Amino acid sequence: MANALEFTDSNFNEEVLKSDLPVLVDFWAEWCGPCRMVGPVVEELAADYKGKAKIGKVDVDSNPETSMQYGIRSIPSLLIFKNGEVVDQIIGAVPKAHLQKQLDAQL
Repeated sequence: MANALEFTDSNFNEEVLKSDLPVLVDFWAEWCGPCRMVGPVVEELAADYKGKAKIGKVDVDSNPETSMQYGIRSIPSLLIFKNGEVVDQIIGAVPKAHLQKQLDAQL
């Protein structure tokens, strides 16, 4: 089972911005109820898209720089990056099918 990657202020540039694959980044926090609903979906997507896209999470409390850089004001916020640019943004807990559709559009 592939686990979602953990992106941090220190590895974000290397892991996300320089990735050859599209990257789905889940901005979340431990105390956020809707984030806990999205978490298992993000883990499933990590398995489903292994080799096709990178799937990972940023804990906003531990990584304030990255969160501020992308203007994350409400969580969960899911950003899709392609070639170092944000190409899509999903805010709030949404069904897995919705995330798959947004991700498939970038493959």
